[in-house]
Amino acid sequence: MLAENSQPFDILLVEDEPADAHLVRSALKENKVLCNMNVVQDGVEALAYLRREGQYHDVPFPDLILLDLNMPRMNGREFLAVVKADEELKTIPVVVLTTSDVERDVVASYKLGAAGYITKPVDMDQFIDAIRQLDNYWFVLARLPKKI
Repeated sequence: MLAENSQPFDILLVEDEPADAHLVRSALKENKVLCNMNVVQDGVEALAYLRREGQYHDVPFPDLILLDLNMPRMNGREFLAVVKADEELKTIPVVVLTTSDVERDVVASYKLGAAGYITKPVDMDQFIDAIRQLDNYWFVLARLPKKI
Protein backbone atom coordinates (compact mmCIF):
# COMPACT_ATOMS: atom_id res chain seq x y z
CA MET A 1 0.00 0.00 0.00
CA LEU A 2 1.17 3.49 -0.68
CA ALA A 3 -0.24 6.76 0.54
CA GLU A 4 -1.41 9.11 -2.18
CA ASN A 5 1.39 11.29 -3.60
CA SER A 6 4.04 9.27 -1.77
CA GLN A 7 7.24 7.78 -3.08
CA PRO A 8 7.83 4.04 -3.03
CA PHE A 9 9.50 2.77 0.11
CA ASP A 10 13.04 1.41 0.00
CA ILE A 11 13.64 -1.98 1.58
CA LEU A 12 17.02 -3.59 2.08
CA LEU A 13 16.77 -7.38 2.27
CA VAL A 14 19.79 -9.04 3.86
CA GLU A 15 19.42 -12.65 2.71
CA ASP A 16 21.94 -15.20 1.46
CA GLU A 17 19.43 -17.63 -0.08
CA PRO A 18 18.35 -16.54 -3.58
CA ALA A 19 15.16 -18.63 -3.33
CA ASP A 20 14.13 -16.83 -0.12
CA ALA A 21 14.90 -13.43 -1.67
CA HIS A 22 12.70 -14.42 -4.63
CA LEU A 23 9.89 -15.39 -2.23
CA VAL A 24 10.05 -12.01 -0.49
CA ARG A 25 10.05 -10.19 -3.84
CA SER A 26 7.08 -12.31 -5.04
CA ALA A 27 5.14 -11.69 -1.82
CA LEU A 28 5.71 -7.93 -2.08
CA LYS A 29 4.50 -8.01 -5.67
CA GLU A 30 1.49 -10.19 -4.80
CA ASN A 31 0.50 -7.69 -2.11
CA LYS A 32 1.06 -4.76 -4.47
CA VAL A 33 3.57 -3.20 -2.09
CA LEU A 34 5.04 -0.23 -3.91
CA CYS A 35 8.65 -0.40 -2.92
CA ASN A 36 12.15 -0.71 -4.21
CA MET A 37 13.87 -3.75 -2.76
CA ASN A 38 17.60 -4.23 -2.86
CA VAL A 39 19.16 -7.51 -1.80
CA VAL A 40 22.58 -8.14 -0.27
CA GLN A 41 24.02 -11.51 0.71
CA ASP A 42 25.30 -10.98 4.27
CA GLY A 43 26.06 -8.50 7.03
CA VAL A 44 29.38 -7.38 5.54
CA GLU A 45 27.72 -6.49 2.25
CA ALA A 46 24.79 -4.86 4.09
CA LEU A 47 27.13 -2.57 6.03
CA ALA A 48 28.89 -1.57 2.80
CA TYR A 49 25.46 -0.81 1.33
CA LEU A 50 24.36 1.28 4.32
CA ARG A 51 27.65 3.16 4.39
CA ARG A 52 27.50 3.62 0.60
CA GLU A 53 30.92 2.10 0.05
CA GLY A 54 32.31 0.84 -3.26
CA GLN A 55 29.62 -0.32 -5.67
CA TYR A 56 26.96 1.03 -3.32
CA HIS A 57 28.02 4.70 -3.54
CA ASP A 58 24.68 5.87 -4.95
CA VAL A 59 22.11 3.45 -3.50
CA PRO A 60 18.93 4.69 -1.81
CA PHE A 61 18.93 4.69 1.96
CA PRO A 62 16.44 2.06 3.17
CA ASP A 63 13.27 2.83 5.09
CA LEU A 64 13.29 -0.72 6.45
CA ILE A 65 15.76 -3.59 6.68
CA LEU A 66 14.55 -7.20 6.50
CA LEU A 67 17.25 -9.38 8.02
CA ASP A 68 17.96 -13.09 7.91
CA LEU A 69 19.87 -14.40 10.92
CA ASN A 70 21.91 -17.26 9.52
CA MET A 71 24.35 -16.03 6.88
CA PRO A 72 28.03 -16.44 6.10
CA ARG A 73 30.79 -13.94 6.98
CA MET A 74 28.68 -11.72 9.27
CA ASN A 75 25.43 -13.20 10.52
CA GLY A 76 22.27 -11.29 11.36
CA ARG A 77 22.99 -10.98 15.06
CA GLU A 78 26.45 -9.52 14.42
CA PHE A 79 25.02 -7.14 11.80
CA LEU A 80 22.24 -6.02 14.12
CA ALA A 81 24.73 -5.27 16.92
CA VAL A 82 26.85 -3.10 14.59
CA VAL A 83 23.89 -1.21 13.10
CA LYS A 84 22.26 -0.45 16.44
CA ALA A 85 25.58 0.82 17.85
CA ASP A 86 26.07 3.19 14.89
CA GLU A 87 24.62 6.68 15.44
CA GLU A 88 24.00 7.15 11.71
CA LEU A 89 22.23 3.83 11.22
CA LYS A 90 20.48 2.92 14.45
CA THR A 91 17.18 4.63 13.61
CA ILE A 92 16.54 2.32 10.64
CA PRO A 93 13.97 -0.27 11.71
CA VAL A 94 15.30 -3.81 11.33
CA VAL A 95 12.84 -6.66 11.18
CA VAL A 96 14.28 -10.14 11.49
CA LEU A 97 12.79 -12.42 8.83
CA THR A 98 14.16 -15.89 9.37
CA THR A 99 13.37 -19.59 9.47
CA SER A 100 14.48 -19.82 13.11
CA ASP A 101 11.74 -20.04 15.70
CA VAL A 102 14.20 -20.74 18.52
CA GLU A 103 13.34 -18.62 21.57
CA ARG A 104 16.97 -17.63 22.23
CA ASP A 105 17.16 -16.14 18.70
CA VAL A 106 13.99 -14.14 19.30
CA VAL A 107 15.24 -12.83 22.66
CA ALA A 108 18.74 -12.08 21.34
CA SER A 109 17.34 -10.19 18.35
CA TYR A 110 15.18 -7.94 20.50
CA LYS A 111 18.03 -7.36 22.96
CA LEU A 112 20.16 -6.23 20.02
CA GLY A 113 17.50 -3.74 18.93
CA ALA A 114 15.36 -5.53 16.36
CA ALA A 115 12.06 -3.77 15.70
CA GLY A 116 10.33 -7.06 15.02
CA TYR A 117 10.85 -10.78 14.55
CA ILE A 118 9.00 -12.84 11.95
CA THR A 119 9.49 -16.55 11.46
CA LYS A 120 9.16 -17.27 7.75
CA PRO A 121 6.03 -19.35 7.19
CA VAL A 122 6.61 -22.47 5.10
CA ASP A 123 3.23 -22.16 3.37
CA MET A 124 3.28 -19.64 0.50
CA ASP A 125 -0.19 -18.23 1.31
CA GLN A 126 0.87 -17.67 4.93
CA PHE A 127 4.12 -16.08 3.73
CA ILE A 128 2.22 -13.69 1.44
CA ASP A 129 -0.10 -12.82 4.33
CA ALA A 130 2.88 -12.17 6.65
CA ILE A 131 4.35 -9.74 4.09
CA ARG A 132 0.95 -8.04 3.71
CA GLN A 133 0.79 -7.50 7.46
CA LEU A 134 4.41 -6.28 7.51
CA ASP A 135 3.55 -3.78 4.77
CA ASN A 136 0.42 -2.61 6.57
CA TYR A 137 2.26 -2.03 9.83
CA TRP A 138 5.49 -0.43 8.60
CA PHE A 139 4.23 1.54 5.61
CA VAL A 140 0.65 2.42 6.61
CA LEU A 141 0.34 2.52 10.41
CA ALA A 142 3.84 3.27 11.67
CA ARG A 143 5.65 6.52 11.17
CA LEU A 144 9.19 6.02 9.94
CA PRO A 145 12.03 8.46 10.55
CA LYS A 146 13.03 10.68 7.64
CA LYS A 147 15.87 9.37 5.53
CA ILE A 148 19.37 10.59 6.16
